[in-house]
Order: sequence, then structure tokens, then C-alpha cells
Amino acid sequence: MTKLNTYLANLAVINIKFHNLHWNVVGSQFVSVHEYLESEYDKAGERLDEVAEIIRMSGEFPVANLKEYLEISTIKEIETSKEISIKETLEIVLSDIKLQKELALQIRKEANETDDFPVANAMEEHIEDYNKQIWFINSSLK
Repeated sequence: MTKLNTYLANLAVINIKFHNLHWNVVGSQFVSVHEYLESEYDKAGERLDEVAEIIRMSGEFPVANLKEYLEISTIKEIETSKEISIKETLEIVLSDIKLQKELALQIRKEANETDDFPVANAMEEHIEDYNKQIWFINSSLK
């Protein structure tokens, strides 16, 4: 469950981090990126609950406080609030989604090896979405 708790912590940090980006992004494509970020932090919030429930169903306890989230997360928060360009915003989101995808791949592999289908299925869905988001962002950055 260690990796799942790290994944959970990453979702919590992403949720706040993408709010920061949503509030502070600037540039000619402001509206579309602003709305995109809202959909992504909403998705992170939904996944936060989904993953925590998977951890509880296994008899374990999910990490559930900000201090621990920040200690175990592999996603780093933005240190200060400031205007952030569209390009920089998309690069930050891309980097975080790639990190989260790699962790999801590791978790899915381990879940497949132990026939933990609820975890494997959840990670499969997340990975599919991460692949799509990576394509969207890479296309936007061209």
C-alpha cells in the first residue's frame, strides 16, 4: 500500500497545485487552459476519494493529512503564487502527469502480479487518461 499512498498523496498535491495554476495562469489561451485545469483538479479530487476507498477496502488506512501528503508525494507543490504563462503551466502539468502515469504503471504491474483487480482496473483507467492528457498537452505545446 506504500505506492498507493504515494499515489494518493500525489493526487492531493496535484489538486492544490492545479488550483494554483488555474488561478494564476495568464496568456492568450487563458480561458481554455483555465477551464482545462479545472477539469483536471476536479478529476484529481475524484481519484483521491477513489484511491482512498480502495486502500480502505484492503483493510489499510489511507494517508489523510496535508503534512504526510507533502512528506511522501513525488509531485512537488508550487512554492509561491505568481502569474504563470500558458507554456510554463502546460509544461508543469505535463511533467506531473508523466510522473503520475509512471507511478500508476508500477502500481498496476504489482496489482496484476497479485491479482488485485480493483487496483489494477483503477490504474488502467487512470493510465489511459494520462496517455490522452500527455497527447493533448504535447499537441498544445507545438
